[in-house]
Amino acid sequence: MDLVIGTPIHRKGAYVLDKFLDNQKQIQQKFPECKLVLSTDDLSCVDELKESIQRRDIKGAVISFKVEKPDYAQSRLWSIAAGREAIRQYILSQTQAKRLLFIDSDMTCDPNVVSIMEKEITNQDAVFSGYRFKNNRLGLTGAGCLLVTRKALEKIKFRCYEFKNGQVINEDNVLEMDLFKQGCRIKKGFFVSIDHYISQQEVKPISPQKVGIYRKIMTSSLIRFCLIGTSTVIHYNIASQGQKILWYFLSLRERLSGQNQ
Repeated sequence: MDLVIGTPIHRKGAYVLDKFLDNQKQIQQKFPECKLVLSTDDLSCVDELKESIQRRDIKGAVISFKVEKPDYAQSRLWSIAAGREAIRQYILSQTQAKRLLFIDSDMTCDPNVVSIMEKEITNQDAVFSGYRFKNNRLGLTGAGCLLVTRKALEKIKFRCYEFKNGQVINEDNVLEMDLFKQGCRIKKGFFVSIDHYISQQEVKPISPQKVGIYRKIMTSSLIRFCLIGTSTVIHYNIASQGQKILWYFLSLRERLSGQNQ
C-alpha cells in the first residue's frame, strides 16, 4: 500500500459525510490499493463511522484520540490538529505507506485525485491543492487536499497555536512553517476539481487552473514562513491578515481589468 487517505472527523463539521464517503468509494474503485483512515475524538461515533465505511465496502479504519490543550483554549482547531496528528502517527507506526493524502470531510474531489496529486508530488515533499474557502476566497494553503510524503511526515508534527488574547494559528499554517524549517520542498496550486461544502445545501466548487503571479508571490514558502513565524512570536495572526490584503488586491485588480475591457 503506497498511499493512505486520512480525514479527521468532527461531528459538527461532518454535515455531508454520506457524500464524502460515497466519493471515497469512487476513489477506491479507481485506486483499490488505497486505504481510508478516519480519526475522531468523539467516542460515541466510532461504531457509526465503522458501520458507514463497512456498508460501502470501503477499505479503511477508524481511530480515536484525545485532545490535549491549554486550560484557556476555546478553538476547535485543537481537535483538528490532534486528529491530523493521530493519523500521522498511525501511518508511521501501523503502515508502510509512502504518502498520506488528507481530504477533509466537507469536500468531494475528482475520483482521479490520487493520480493527479501523485503526479504533482514528483520531486516534492508536500503538495497543497487549493479550494474555495467559506468566504469564497481562493485558498492555496489549506490542508483540505494535501499530499505529504512519509519522509516529510517523519520530520514534523501537526500542531496549532491559540494565545490567551484569542488569536489562533491554524494547524495547516503551522505545518507550512515546519515543513519549510525542515527544508522540505512544497508545491501549491489548483490541481484537483473540488466541491467544498459550506453547508448541506451550499457548495463552493473549483476546477484546476493556473496560479497568478501575485498569488504565487504572496503564498510563496519563504514569505509564508516569515509571516507565520512572526505571528507565533507576536501572538497575532498577520499571515491571515496578509491573505485578506491579497484577496482585496486581486479583487480590485479584476474589477479594474473588467472596467477597462
